[in-house]
Amino acid sequence: MNEVVGHDDILFITVDTLRHDVASELCAAGRTPHLARYLPGGAWQRRHAPGNFTYASHQAMFAGFLPTPAEPGPHPRLFAARFTGSETTEGRTFVFDTPDLVSGLAEAGYRTVCIGGVGFFNQQGPLGSVLPGLFQESHWEPEFGVTSPVSFQAQIERAEGVIGALPSDQRLFLFVNVPALHQPNWFHLPGATKETGDTRESHAAALEYVDRHIERLFSVVRRRRRCFVVICSDHGTTYGDDGYTGHRLGHEAVWTVPYAHFFLESAEAPA
Repeated sequence: MNEVVGHDDILFITVDTLRHDVASELCAAGRTPHLARYLPGGAWQRRHAPGNFTYASHQAMFAGFLPTPAEPGPHPRLFAARFTGSETTEGRTFVFDTPDLVSGLAEAGYRTVCIGGVGFFNQQGPLGSVLPGLFQESHWEPEFGVTSPVSFQAQIERAEGVIGALPSDQRLFLFVNVPALHQPNWFHLPGATKETGDTRESHAAALEYVDRHIERLFSVVRRRRRCFVVICSDHGTTYGDDGYTGHRLGHEAVWTVPYAHFFLESAEAPA
């Protein structure tokens, strides 16, 4: 990461609430072809989330604790705050001397931009301002939120405007919290109604919606220079699994998340 930071742009996407099993099933069935073409080996990596709901998980991830591979470690981290005794920091880790990765990248010369989705990014009150407040520039509006059937398209449109206004030599750290998978998601499944409610099937349909539009986001970020992408879920959720519904609980479907990182090669010569 020390060769990436300062050279490449960085895109961090959290597909909020996405379950690992659903993501993997759809990928294997060819139902998310746009995402699959970028995933290393054509598959999601199975990892454990650092938290079981949005606020806790993002606080950890912004401190450098991305989801951990779901197998015995140790697992060196991509990013880490400098502190004595860390067993997951190695020579390839980008180490920052600030309280969080966002300000660490800002100190390294990045323009840090948040395009929020779920309520913890809506800037509607003190709690909804904590996470977006880490960034130099934060965006949220109701069309980006969980009740919007076009949330991801609206977020991408805002990203296009943000990126288009940046000087070509300015490095960018863009964070996008994608809310489409979070409840309510029934409206992404053809034939579903508010009365039938959210299901594992509507969760899958919401991921297909994200897949249909993700290439547009990738296309705009790669116009500037090579971009390093981290895409993962912050936590999963339950739909009656073992009697549980929702998240902020300790079920396997909540703790196990899909993860990938990869490069988007520049469509043009780097600045």
